[in-house]
Amino acid sequence: MKKKAGIIFMGTPQFAVPALKALHENDQDITLVVTQPDRPKGRGRKLTPSPVKETAMNLGYSVIQPSSVRTAEFSNCIEKHTPDFIVVVAFGHIIPKNILTIPKIATINIHASLLPKYRGPAPIQWAIINEEKETGVTTMLMDEGMDTGDILLSSELEIAPDDTSGTLHDRLADLGADLLIQTLNAFETGDINPISQDHSQATYAPMLKKNDGRMNWKLPAESLEAFIRGMTPWPGAFTFHEKKRLKIFKAKTIVVDTEASPGTVIKGFPDELWISTGKGVLSIMEIQGESGKRLLIKDFLRGYKLPPGTHLH
Repeated sequence: MKKKAGIIFMGTPQFAVPALKALHENDQDITLVVTQPDRPKGRGRKLTPSPVKETAMNLGYSVIQPSSVRTAEFSNCIEKHTPDFIVVVAFGHIIPKNILTIPKIATINIHASLLPKYRGPAPIQWAIINEEKETGVTTMLMDEGMDTGDILLSSELEIAPDDTSGTLHDRLADLGADLLIQTLNAFETGDINPISQDHSQATYAPMLKKNDGRMNWKLPAESLEAFIRGMTPWPGAFTFHEKKRLKIFKAKTIVVDTEASPGTVIKGFPDELWISTGKGVLSIMEIQGESGKRLLIKDFLRGYKLPPGTHLH
């Protein structure tokens, strides 16, 4: 019986978990799991393991958590395992060339876009924010660049009109897990054909910061609706009423004529909140006050008044 290829798996967040589980369920030979160190989390700042560490421990795999991937100690550890493949899924660190070249066959990465579009750390959010109709996942050979390696396989996925980055994240994670197994099978049968990326078509999806969620009411209502979906669940779309931050979870575009300046509350039904934008009107459906919880707009407006003429900024 042919010996299975030895795999070192490197990943950290929830996005990587379906890929790890798929390898396990397909009886792949995972010799080591590498993930980032436990991080403080929550109000108590308790040290918490990554989703990949939790999953790997439950499945019975050896786990290491290097503080750096650039030490001789780390490269020696990887070399000792003599892997056929390193599989990298949202690990969170740039991996140096001396590690990438250790596997006998390849270092493979799963990226949550149809490369070369949306290279970088936030491809899921930016695809929604930019009102793309489809996205997907790509497996590629890793090189030292930021998502610049040769493409192995890709799989497309339609972005639903109500997708948030949270819902799309989960579907892409599952799709990526399936594509990883297809990729490994193609290596085994010799049917893999790496293709160089067309770098002239590359776009970048930069990391999002908390302040990036602020609403710009001068944008069209449709763009703001997509912006809210792309920013949900993190970093979250928000606006200000006077000095109070209001977090917006869900909204829809409505066709209403208004000459009110962008960000102005306009007259609507008593249990609705309509805001003028650069083009069209946005109806807010779910919102959270500064110290409250996420509410349907009719419940929120019972305790928080935003009469027509109020300006949000």
